Amino acid sequence: MKTGTPTETREQILNAAERLFAISGFTGTSLRAVTRAADVNLAAVHYHFGSKEELFRVIVKRIAEPIVQQQLQGLEALERSVDIPSIEQLIEAFVAPSVSLYRQITQEESEMCLTHAQFMGRCRTEPQPIQQIAEQEFCKSHERFLEMLQKVLPNQSPAELEWKLDLIIAMIIRVLNQTKPLELSAAEDTTQQATQVIQRLVAFITSGIGK
Repeated sequence: MKTGTPTETREQILNAAERLFAISGFTGTSLRAVTRAADVNLAAVHYHFGSKEELFRVIVKRIAEPIVQQQLQGLEALERSVDIPSIEQLIEAFVAPSVSLYRQITQEESEMCLTHAQFMGRCRTEPQPIQQIAEQEFCKSHERFLEMLQKVLPNQSPAELEWKLDLIIAMIIRVLNQTKPLELSAAEDTTQQATQVIQRLVAFITSGIGK
């Protein structure tokens, strides 16, 4: 059994649990399976997280926080720069932060990004109470995006826009699961590839969202 600082132990548990949740889902992953994968005892899991639900929530939160922060910053900057942004500008501000996760240069970081994408994809197939845990962590940027989208597309109902947001999220996760993480050593090449992925996503989403 591994020994380390409380912070190191916490990260071991999070990393192991995320991989297992991504593969087996919430119901299919037991805390004992997490302890085996993380090489810690059950008491350590309960000490750091208390329950499986809280462990799941913390995993979602550590993925969501940087994405939501960047999305909100991008949307707020866009709102300050123009009265009514174009659909393309709005979609790019929402999509880019997620794709930016793949602008990594080490193998370990790349593998972690792919695990994040697989985990979030699995979240969408979970029962509604578990899906809601994920939705709560992303709700600030999603609500802000919908508010701005309603201004750009005033003739579409809130229900229609929420449905389209759900499809956009599904598409982002699908692309991230199918795209090899960017591992190029040259930062400019990494950025160029990430930009190409963003451009393709924005073009495809824009072609259908306004209809």
